[in-house]
Amino acid sequence: MGIPEKIKAIEEEMARTQVNKATNRHLGVLKARIARLKEQQEERIRKSRGKVGVGYTLKKDGDATVVLLGLPSVGKSTLMNHVTNSNSKVGAYDFTTVTVEPGILNYKGARIQVLDIPGIIRDASKGRGLGRRILSATRSADLILVMMDVFNPGMREMLLDEIRAIGLRPDETRPDIKIEKRGSGGVVVTDLIGMTEMTSAGVKDVLREYRYHNSRVVIREDITYDQLLDVLMKNRVYVPTLTIINKMEMVDQSYLDELRENADYDFIAISADNDLNLEALKEEIFRKLNFIRIYLKPKGEEADYEEPLIIRNGATVEDIADKVHRKLKKDLRYTRIWGPSVKFGGQKVGLNHNAMDEDVITFFT
Repeated sequence: MGIPEKIKAIEEEMARTQVNKATNRHLGVLKARIARLKEQQEERIRKSRGKVGVGYTLKKDGDATVVLLGLPSVGKSTLMNHVTNSNSKVGAYDFTTVTVEPGILNYKGARIQVLDIPGIIRDASKGRGLGRRILSATRSADLILVMMDVFNPGMREMLLDEIRAIGLRPDETRPDIKIEKRGSGGVVVTDLIGMTEMTSAGVKDVLREYRYHNSRVVIREDITYDQLLDVLMKNRVYVPTLTIINKMEMVDQSYLDELRENADYDFIAISADNDLNLEALKEEIFRKLNFIRIYLKPKGEEADYEEPLIIRNGATVEDIADKVHRKLKKDLRYTRIWGPSVKFGGQKVGLNHNAMDEDVITFFT
C-alpha cells in the first residue's frame, strides 16, 4: 500500500470515529500518523521535482516584512502603490499580479518591506493555481495583512485556512511545551497544569509515532493534540495578522457599523483608491509589529533624533549592538542609557538589559 492509500485509509477511519473525550487519544494518534505520512509524501514530491519556479521568495529587507494576502482584485496592488515606493501592476481583472511585488513603507523611521503576492483562491494550499508556491511567501512574514472588500467580508476564514494548511498559525503563539530527547528511560511526561484535552498516555503514543521513544516532556499549557503535533513538526510559523476591509467608499457608515458589530474580528476600513484611512492603517501596522525606537548618541555628541534605530520590543542591548554592527559587541566595554528603561540618566547597563521605546543609548568601546 502506497502513501496516498495509507493516508486515505486513515482519513476514512477518522471520519468513522465519533469525536468525544473517550476517542481524543485515538484521534490524536491517527492525526500524528497522517501528519508523518504527509511529510514523507511532500519530501518525495520535492525530490522528484527538484527546484521549480522562481519569483515567489524574496530576500528579507528593512526592519520587518509584511505580506498582503487576499482574493484576486480586492485592491492589494492599489494599496501597495499608495503606501510604498513600489509600482505594482494594477487592473480591474483577476490575477493582475503574477509574481511577488516588493515595496518599502517608510513610517516613523521604520523601513517596512511589503510583499504583494498574487490573489489567493480556494484550495490554493493544495496546489490550485500555483497556490502553494504563492503561499510560501507568507512564511517569511512578520505580519500578514488579510485584505477583503466590503462585499466579501466572510472570506477571511477561507484565507486563513489556506495559510494554516501550509504550516502557518495566524494569531497563535507557540505552545508552552518542552521536549527533550534522552538516551534511555522511555517517555516521561511532566504535566504542570492539569491537562484537559490530552492524557499522559496519549502524549506518549503521539511521541512514539514521531520516534521519540526516550524523551522528557514538560507541559506548561493546556493544549490539544493538534498543538502537540505543531511542536513536533518543527516547521510551524506563528504570525500575527491585521484585517483590512477595502472599498469603504462604496458603502455608507451604517453598513460599516453593522459589519463591525456582526464580525468576530477587528478590522480597519480603508479606501485604497481614495487614500481614505491609510494613515490609520500605517499606524496600526507599526503597532502590530511591536516596534520601539532607539536613539543613538555617539560619545561626546548629541543624540540622533532624526533617524532612530528601529527594533522589536523586548530587544536587549546585545540585540541593538548586533544591529548597529555585528562586530561592535567584541569591542564593547560598557553601555549607558538615558530613558524609560533605566532608573537614572546615563545608567551603565549590561548586554542583557531590555531597552524600551525612545531610549537614548551610547556604546563605549
